[in-house]
Amino acid sequence: MHGGDARPAASPLPGAPGLREGRAPLRQNRRMDTTTSEPLSPLLLVTGASRGIGAACARLAAAAGWTVAVNYASRADAAQALVREIEAQGGRAFALQADVADDAQVRRLFDALDREAVARGLRLRGLVNNAGVVDVAARVDAMDAARLQRMFAVNVFGSFHCAREALRRMSTRHGGTGGSIVNLSSSAARTGGAGQYVDYAASKGAIDTFTVGLAREVADEGVRVNAVRPGVTDTEIHASGGQPGRAWELAPQIPLRRPGRADEIAQAVLWLLSDAASYTTGALLDVSGGR
Repeated sequence: MHGGDARPAASPLPGAPGLREGRAPLRQNRRMDTTTSEPLSPLLLVTGASRGIGAACARLAAAAGWTVAVNYASRADAAQALVREIEAQGGRAFALQADVADDAQVRRLFDALDREAVARGLRLRGLVNNAGVVDVAARVDAMDAARLQRMFAVNVFGSFHCAREALRRMSTRHGGTGGSIVNLSSSAARTGGAGQYVDYAASKGAIDTFTVGLAREVADEGVRVNAVRPGVTDTEIHASGGQPGRAWELAPQIPLRRPGRADEIAQAVLWLLSDAASYTTGALLDVSGGR
């Protein structure tokens, strides 16, 4: 899929690792298992995938031929429902629980991922660092330490934990065959979130720097690293911050005069994962309706 792999013909879906009559990835984009002579299919881990942008990424990736590991922290019912939905559409997926803010849980997550990969004939080829949190609107002078610890533990440390484990499996430095990491940042990294979410914006600014630095660090190891920076998007995250109607309230400030949809953000993520973006690394892709 990346590095020195052969490039398949253009796929009908932008995130496809190479499709043939629907879902099965092309053989030249698979790694052969020398013990069985069977091709290993590409596996994608999407963190925080039980809802919103993460769920949209999982749906599109499965439709594009990936087997998707649907990570969730606490919403087991939603994650399992998404797996059933994907399977009903002919895709392949399974759910794995872990709070990415907890390093020990991330290690167990990837151990479980390894076991599933062996059992299902898969090789990890992609990671979408999507898990993230927001909090209620507040000025910096009203933020306590617990809020800041949670914000950075999930939004920043979680992405580091998962990227580290993914690299240990995908990087040619560690015997892997390459892959792609896509981090979910935010346009708030540019705008700052003044008066509401400066902590959230700062955590996403850290993701931007992490993306650029890591991309340069592993560029010659077969791994591409990019970020998507969504603008105001109509997902459940606004309700968790106490403002369920916020996306549409901000619509007049957006040049396209509407918030984005989760599937529109996911399309950008899937493009960055795909061979169509084979010369793209270290990019921060704004998908923000012009804002």
